[in-house]
Amino acid sequence: MSVLSKKEYRPYYFIAPLLVFICLFILLPIVGTLFTSLMRDVTFLPQKFIFLGNYSDLLRDEGFWRSMRFTLFFIAVAVPLEMLLGTAFAALLDMELPMRGFLRACVLIPWAIPSAISAKIWQLIYNYSYGLANFLITHLGLSQGPVNWLGSEGGAFAAIVIADVWKTAPFVTLLVLAGLQAVPHDLRLQAKIDRANFAQIFFRVTLPLIKPVLLVALLFRTIDSLRIFDVIYVLTNGGPGGSTASASLYAYKYFLGGDFGYGSAVSVLLFAVAFGMSCLYVKVSKFESEI
Repeated sequence: MSVLSKKEYRPYYFIAPLLVFICLFILLPIVGTLFTSLMRDVTFLPQKFIFLGNYSDLLRDEGFWRSMRFTLFFIAVAVPLEMLLGTAFAALLDMELPMRGFLRACVLIPWAIPSAISAKIWQLIYNYSYGLANFLITHLGLSQGPVNWLGSEGGAFAAIVIADVWKTAPFVTLLVLAGLQAVPHDLRLQAKIDRANFAQIFFRVTLPLIKPVLLVALLFRTIDSLRIFDVIYVLTNGGPGGSTASASLYAYKYFLGGDFGYGSAVSVLLFAVAFGMSCLYVKVSKFESEI
Protein backbone atom coordinates (compact mmCIF):
# COMPACT_ATOMS: atom_id res chain seq x y z
CA MET A 1 0.00 0.00 0.00
CA SER A 2 2.80 2.38 0.87
CA VAL A 3 4.52 1.80 -2.48
CA LEU A 4 1.20 2.24 -4.27
CA SER A 5 0.57 5.51 -2.41
CA LYS A 6 3.90 6.91 -3.47
CA LYS A 7 3.15 6.12 -7.09
CA GLU A 8 -0.25 7.78 -6.84
CA TYR A 9 1.20 10.98 -5.40
CA ARG A 10 4.25 11.08 -7.65
CA PRO A 11 2.59 13.23 -10.40
CA TYR A 12 1.80 15.91 -7.83
CA TYR A 13 5.51 16.27 -7.06
CA PHE A 14 6.14 17.32 -10.66
CA ILE A 15 3.30 19.87 -10.82
CA ALA A 16 3.99 21.27 -7.34
CA PRO A 17 6.30 24.09 -8.63
CA LEU A 18 3.62 25.13 -11.12
CA LEU A 19 0.93 25.10 -8.43
CA VAL A 20 3.09 27.22 -6.14
CA PHE A 21 3.73 29.68 -8.99
CA ILE A 22 -0.01 29.90 -9.77
CA CYS A 23 -0.91 30.45 -6.12
CA LEU A 24 1.74 33.13 -5.53
CA PHE A 25 1.53 35.11 -8.77
CA ILE A 26 -2.05 34.55 -9.98
CA LEU A 27 -4.45 33.49 -7.24
CA LEU A 28 -2.93 35.64 -4.48
CA PRO A 29 -3.09 38.90 -6.51
CA ILE A 30 -6.68 38.10 -7.54
CA VAL A 31 -7.73 37.50 -3.93
CA GLY A 32 -5.86 40.63 -2.81
CA THR A 33 -7.53 42.75 -5.49
CA LEU A 34 -10.94 41.35 -4.55
CA PHE A 35 -10.32 42.15 -0.87
CA THR A 36 -9.11 45.67 -1.67
CA SER A 37 -12.24 46.28 -3.77
CA LEU A 38 -14.32 45.80 -0.62
CA MET A 39 -12.40 48.54 1.21
CA ARG A 40 -12.31 52.31 1.15
CA ASP A 41 -8.61 52.38 0.37
CA VAL A 42 -7.71 55.96 -0.49
CA THR A 43 -4.31 57.56 0.03
CA PHE A 44 -4.04 59.65 3.25
CA LEU A 45 -7.36 58.23 4.53
CA PRO A 46 -7.78 55.34 6.98
CA GLN A 47 -8.88 52.07 5.44
CA LYS A 48 -12.51 51.14 6.02
CA PHE A 49 -14.45 48.01 5.11
CA ILE A 50 -17.46 49.11 3.03
CA PHE A 51 -18.37 45.71 1.52
CA LEU A 52 -20.07 46.40 -1.86
CA GLY A 53 -19.94 50.20 -1.59
CA ASN A 54 -17.40 50.58 -4.39
CA TYR A 55 -19.44 48.33 -6.66
CA SER A 56 -22.61 50.23 -5.90
CA ASP A 57 -20.91 53.50 -6.87
CA LEU A 58 -19.36 51.86 -9.92
CA LEU A 59 -22.69 50.66 -11.30
CA ARG A 60 -23.91 54.27 -11.22
CA ASP A 61 -20.68 55.61 -12.73
CA GLU A 62 -21.36 56.80 -16.28
CA GLY A 63 -17.62 57.09 -16.93
CA PHE A 64 -17.16 53.37 -16.28
CA TRP A 65 -20.02 52.38 -18.56
CA ARG A 66 -18.66 54.67 -21.25
CA SER A 67 -15.28 52.97 -21.02
CA MET A 68 -16.95 49.55 -21.22
CA ARG A 69 -18.94 50.56 -24.29
CA PHE A 70 -15.76 51.76 -25.97
CA THR A 71 -13.91 48.54 -25.04
CA LEU A 72 -16.66 46.26 -26.39
CA PHE A 73 -16.99 48.31 -29.57
CA PHE A 74 -13.23 48.14 -30.02
CA ILE A 75 -13.38 44.34 -29.69
CA ALA A 76 -16.20 44.14 -32.24
CA VAL A 77 -14.14 46.09 -34.81
CA ALA A 78 -10.52 45.12 -34.16
CA VAL A 79 -10.76 41.39 -33.45
CA PRO A 80 -12.57 40.44 -36.71
CA LEU A 81 -10.01 42.47 -38.68
CA GLU A 82 -7.14 40.74 -36.89
CA MET A 83 -8.65 37.31 -37.53
CA LEU A 84 -9.31 38.06 -41.20
CA LEU A 85 -5.88 39.54 -41.95
CA GLY A 86 -4.03 37.01 -39.80
CA THR A 87 -5.72 34.07 -41.53
CA ALA A 88 -5.11 35.58 -44.99
CA PHE A 89 -1.40 36.15 -44.26
CA ALA A 90 -1.08 32.62 -42.87
CA ALA A 91 -2.66 31.14 -46.01
CA LEU A 92 -0.25 33.10 -48.20
CA LEU A 93 2.80 32.16 -46.14
CA ASP A 94 1.77 28.50 -46.25
CA MET A 95 2.10 28.54 -50.05
CA GLU A 96 5.31 27.70 -51.88
CA LEU A 97 6.61 31.24 -52.35
CA PRO A 98 10.16 32.44 -53.05
CA MET A 99 11.93 33.70 -49.91
CA ARG A 100 9.10 32.28 -47.78
CA GLY A 101 11.24 32.18 -44.64
CA PHE A 102 12.18 35.84 -45.02
CA LEU A 103 8.54 36.82 -45.56
CA ARG A 104 7.50 34.94 -42.43
CA ALA A 105 10.10 36.78 -40.41
CA CYS A 106 8.94 40.15 -41.79
CA VAL A 107 5.30 39.45 -40.92
CA LEU A 108 6.20 38.61 -37.33
CA ILE A 109 8.27 41.77 -36.76
CA PRO A 110 5.29 43.90 -35.55
CA TRP A 111 4.41 41.26 -32.95
CA ALA A 112 8.00 41.22 -31.70
CA ILE A 113 8.07 44.99 -31.12
CA PRO A 114 6.97 46.01 -27.57
CA SER A 115 3.46 47.50 -27.55
CA ALA A 116 4.51 50.85 -26.11
CA ILE A 117 7.20 51.29 -28.77
CA SER A 118 4.88 50.35 -31.64
CA ALA A 119 2.25 52.77 -30.28
CA LYS A 120 4.89 55.51 -30.17
CA ILE A 121 5.75 54.78 -33.80
CA TRP A 122 2.11 55.18 -34.77
CA GLN A 123 1.87 58.36 -32.73
CA LEU A 124 4.66 59.81 -34.89
CA ILE A 125 2.90 58.59 -38.04
CA TYR A 126 -0.31 60.37 -36.99
CA ASN A 127 1.47 63.58 -35.96
CA TYR A 128 -0.42 66.63 -37.22
CA SER A 129 2.65 68.61 -38.33
CA TYR A 130 5.13 66.08 -39.70
CA GLY A 131 3.41 62.68 -39.59
CA LEU A 132 3.63 60.25 -42.49
CA ALA A 133 -0.16 59.86 -42.65
CA ASN A 134 -0.75 63.55 -43.35
CA PHE A 135 2.20 63.66 -45.75
CA LEU A 136 0.68 60.88 -47.84
CA ILE A 137 -2.91 62.15 -47.95
CA THR A 138 -1.85 65.70 -48.83
CA HIS A 139 0.62 64.67 -51.55
CA LEU A 140 -1.83 62.15 -53.02
CA GLY A 141 -4.53 64.80 -53.15
CA LEU A 142 -6.84 62.97 -50.73
CA SER A 143 -7.04 66.03 -48.47
CA GLN A 144 -6.36 69.72 -48.95
CA GLY A 145 -4.74 70.03 -45.55
CA PRO A 146 -3.42 67.94 -42.65
CA VAL A 147 -5.92 65.91 -40.63
CA ASN A 148 -5.97 65.93 -36.83
CA TRP A 149 -6.12 62.14 -36.53
CA LEU A 150 -5.93 61.96 -32.75
CA GLY A 151 -8.01 65.08 -32.09
CA SER A 152 -11.43 63.72 -33.08
CA GLU A 153 -13.40 60.78 -31.73
CA GLY A 154 -13.68 58.96 -35.06
CA GLY A 155 -10.08 59.63 -36.06
CA ALA A 156 -8.71 58.57 -32.67
CA PHE A 157 -10.74 55.36 -32.68
CA ALA A 158 -9.61 54.48 -36.21
CA ALA A 159 -5.99 55.26 -35.29
CA ILE A 160 -6.14 52.93 -32.28
CA VAL A 161 -7.74 50.12 -34.30
CA ILE A 162 -5.16 50.38 -37.09
CA ALA A 163 -2.25 50.42 -34.64
CA ASP A 164 -3.59 47.43 -32.71
CA VAL A 165 -4.40 45.40 -35.83
CA TRP A 166 -0.91 46.07 -37.21
CA LYS A 167 0.60 44.92 -33.92
CA THR A 168 -1.48 41.81 -33.19
CA ALA A 169 -2.58 40.38 -36.56
CA PRO A 170 0.86 38.64 -36.81
CA PHE A 171 -0.01 36.77 -33.60
CA VAL A 172 -3.06 35.30 -35.35
CA THR A 173 -0.86 34.57 -38.36
CA LEU A 174 1.57 32.64 -36.17
CA LEU A 175 -1.16 30.47 -34.63
CA VAL A 176 -3.03 29.82 -37.88
CA LEU A 177 0.20 29.08 -39.77
CA ALA A 178 1.07 26.45 -37.16
CA GLY A 179 -2.36 24.92 -37.72
CA LEU A 180 -1.92 24.95 -41.48
CA GLN A 181 1.43 23.18 -41.17
CA ALA A 182 -0.35 20.36 -39.32
CA VAL A 183 -2.90 19.79 -42.11
CA PRO A 184 -1.95 16.62 -44.04
CA HIS A 185 -0.51 17.56 -47.41
CA ASP A 186 -2.12 14.53 -49.04
CA LEU A 187 -5.61 15.94 -48.51
CA ARG A 188 -4.86 19.15 -50.35
CA LEU A 189 -2.97 17.26 -53.04
CA GLN A 190 -5.96 15.01 -53.59
CA ALA A 191 -8.22 18.07 -53.86
CA LYS A 192 -5.90 19.48 -56.54
CA ILE A 193 -6.09 16.21 -58.42
CA ASP A 194 -9.89 16.53 -58.29
CA ARG A 195 -9.47 19.93 -59.98
CA ALA A 196 -10.40 22.04 -56.96
CA ASN A 197 -9.12 25.61 -57.09
CA PHE A 198 -7.34 27.45 -54.26
CA ALA A 199 -10.54 28.90 -52.75
CA GLN A 200 -12.32 25.53 -52.77
CA ILE A 201 -9.35 23.80 -51.17
CA PHE A 202 -9.03 26.43 -48.47
CA PHE A 203 -12.70 26.80 -47.52
CA ARG A 204 -13.82 23.19 -47.91
CA VAL A 205 -10.71 21.23 -46.90
CA THR A 206 -8.25 23.35 -44.95
CA LEU A 207 -10.53 25.68 -42.99
CA PRO A 208 -12.62 22.96 -41.30
CA LEU A 209 -9.43 21.22 -40.17
CA ILE A 210 -7.94 24.34 -38.56
CA LYS A 211 -11.18 25.45 -36.89
CA PRO A 212 -9.89 24.59 -33.37
CA VAL A 213 -6.82 26.79 -33.98
CA LEU A 214 -9.05 29.64 -35.15
CA LEU A 215 -11.17 29.26 -32.02
CA VAL A 216 -8.08 29.49 -29.80
CA ALA A 217 -6.80 32.56 -31.65
CA LEU A 218 -10.22 34.24 -31.44
CA LEU A 219 -10.49 33.55 -27.71
CA PHE A 220 -6.99 34.85 -27.00
CA ARG A 221 -7.49 38.02 -29.04
CA THR A 222 -10.89 38.74 -27.49
CA ILE A 223 -9.56 38.50 -23.93
CA ASP A 224 -6.44 40.48 -24.80
CA SER A 225 -8.49 43.22 -26.50
CA LEU A 226 -10.78 43.44 -23.47
CA ARG A 227 -7.85 44.57 -21.35
CA ILE A 228 -6.23 46.87 -23.93
CA PHE A 229 -4.21 49.60 -22.24
CA ASP A 230 -0.74 50.43 -23.55
CA VAL A 231 -1.67 51.37 -27.13
CA ILE A 232 -4.42 53.73 -25.93
CA TYR A 233 -2.26 55.16 -23.14
CA VAL A 234 0.51 56.14 -25.57
CA LEU A 235 -1.63 57.26 -28.51
CA THR A 236 -4.51 59.19 -26.92
CA ASN A 237 -4.40 58.67 -23.14
CA GLY A 238 -8.17 58.21 -23.38
CA GLY A 239 -8.82 61.41 -25.32
CA PRO A 240 -10.28 63.38 -26.85
CA GLY A 241 -12.67 64.03 -23.98
CA GLY A 242 -12.44 60.47 -22.65
CA SER A 243 -13.93 59.02 -25.84
CA THR A 244 -11.18 56.39 -26.20
CA ALA A 245 -10.72 55.48 -22.53
CA SER A 246 -10.77 51.69 -22.16
CA ALA A 247 -11.86 49.95 -18.96
CA SER A 248 -8.23 49.15 -18.08
CA LEU A 249 -7.21 52.78 -18.56
CA TYR A 250 -10.18 53.88 -16.44
CA ALA A 251 -9.03 51.60 -13.59
CA TYR A 252 -5.43 52.79 -13.98
CA LYS A 253 -6.42 56.43 -13.52
CA TYR A 254 -8.04 55.63 -10.18
CA PHE A 255 -4.93 53.75 -9.06
CA LEU A 256 -2.85 56.72 -10.19
CA GLY A 257 -5.07 59.04 -8.15
CA GLY A 258 -4.63 56.94 -5.02
CA ASP A 259 -8.14 55.41 -4.89
CA PHE A 260 -7.04 51.79 -4.77
CA GLY A 261 -10.39 50.44 -3.56
CA TYR A 262 -12.37 51.90 -6.46
CA GLY A 263 -9.68 50.99 -9.00
CA SER A 264 -9.68 47.42 -7.68
CA ALA A 265 -13.47 47.27 -8.06
CA VAL A 266 -13.12 48.26 -11.73
CA SER A 267 -10.44 45.58 -12.17
CA VAL A 268 -12.61 42.90 -10.54
CA LEU A 269 -15.59 43.74 -12.75
CA LEU A 270 -13.35 43.67 -15.82
CA PHE A 271 -12.05 40.27 -14.74
CA ALA A 272 -15.64 39.06 -14.26
CA VAL A 273 -16.59 40.25 -17.75
CA ALA A 274 -13.54 38.52 -19.27
CA PHE A 275 -14.30 35.30 -17.40
CA GLY A 276 -17.97 35.41 -18.37
CA MET A 277 -17.17 36.09 -22.03
CA SER A 278 -14.68 33.21 -22.05
CA CYS A 279 -17.17 30.75 -20.55
CA LEU A 280 -19.93 31.88 -22.91
CA TYR A 281 -17.62 31.69 -25.89
CA VAL A 282 -16.44 28.17 -25.01
CA LYS A 283 -20.04 27.06 -24.49
CA VAL A 284 -21.49 28.59 -27.65
CA SER A 285 -18.62 27.54 -29.92
CA LYS A 286 -18.62 23.95 -28.54
CA PHE A 287 -14.91 24.37 -27.97
CA GLU A 288 -14.29 21.00 -26.30
CA SER A 289 -15.95 19.04 -29.10
CA GLU A 290 -13.96 20.98 -31.71
CA ILE A 291 -10.69 20.19 -29.94
